[in-house]
Amino acid sequence: MDHLQLGKHTEYISVYTPSLLDPIPRSLARESLAIDQQQLPFAGVDIWTAYEVSWLNHNGLPQQAIAVFAIPADSPNIIESKSFKLYLNSFNQTRFNNRSEVLATLESDLKVAAGVPVLVDLEGLDQFAATGVQRPRGSCIDQQEVKITDYQPNANLLNTLEEERSETLYSDLLKSNCPVTAQPDWATLIVSYSGKQICAEGLLRYVVSFRDHQDFHENCVERIYCDIMERCQPSSLMVYARYTRRGGLDINPLRHSLNEAHDALEIASRLVRQ
Repeated sequence: MDHLQLGKHTEYISVYTPSLLDPIPRSLARESLAIDQQQLPFAGVDIWTAYEVSWLNHNGLPQQAIAVFAIPADSPNIIESKSFKLYLNSFNQTRFNNRSEVLATLESDLKVAAGVPVLVDLEGLDQFAATGVQRPRGSCIDQQEVKITDYQPNANLLNTLEEERSETLYSDLLKSNCPVTAQPDWATLIVSYSGKQICAEGLLRYVVSFRDHQDFHENCVERIYCDIMERCQPSSLMVYARYTRRGGLDINPLRHSLNEAHDALEIASRLVRQ
């Protein structure tokens, strides 16, 4: 990853520069999880929210919006977050005729970087504010008296009980760390499943075990999905992490079993920590 801008002194360019985007092949992390890029064991999407999007209109007057990007989980590449931020900064002093031109430019550039079409939505501030903030649906598992000894991912902490259940559990205690800068990444993790009841105590210990782990957001969620699927063998599974923003961007990966469809924006929109 030596070519990435992450962790390096950076010149902030305010004139449109699509070459700032740094794609990272998903296969690099998926190989360590024995995930076949051509035959994924899950479906899903990465929802990015950009809170600092601005450009100039044809009169030179600054325009402001909040952008939501949906990058399919089967895309060949993820986009490194600092490069994404630098790319969006390059719109700041660039004139566009209208909002549709901005939207088309974003869609075109992100398709090249991700390797597949990326859904882009530009929302006005009033429109975005009207959606409000939420708490996840389901039961929070954080208020348990548990002894924690693992701060690196340990799938052996996961186990099931005999009772069959369909439920949604969530935790606000997911923390991982950037693999380049070691800066902390904070998230709320949502797990929805059907099958043998997942032990809430073991799940909490497992979530906390990521606390010293270094990896990108998308890779953490895929590891969690694969570990739960292997250890607990649910008949259906959805894993969704809503990370807090850094540099004006939040990243929210969702992975779900192939026999279901989930809409990340309907499951949980902006959470209270975002």
